[in-house]
Amino acid sequence: QVQMVDTGGGLVQAGGSLRLSCAASGRRSSDYTMGWFRQPPGKEREFVAAISRVGGHKVYADSVKGRFTISRDDVKNLVYLQMNSLKPEDTAIYYCAADRSPFVRRDPSYDYWGQGTQVTVSS
Repeated sequence: QVQMVDTGGGLVQAGGSLRLSCAASGRRSSDYTMGWFRQPPGKEREFVAAISRVGGHKVYADSVKGRFTISRDDVKNLVYLQMNSLKPEDTAIYYCAADRSPFVRRDPSYDYWGQGTQVTVSS
């Protein structure tokens, strides 16, 4: 069992930056593929980014490529999402997730989820 806690959300103006953090506890984060998803208001949950267990393989949604960076620190059991050049359409609840599968996946069938953190980007 892994407990996930997402933090770092907030209100930011368009063009600004935020860094989300996800703390994993209960098991070593290095045992899991880690991902970030988001759910915009009134929409389905969607994939944002994912990183492989050893961190060498990263996958991004086209909508965030070049603006967002996922990283992990397995010594601290933390996963980060650095978000730059934010746009109003990035407004959503952001969730981190852990997957026992060794494959980096875009579908939301991950095993463990954080509670979510709200990101609001004003125009």
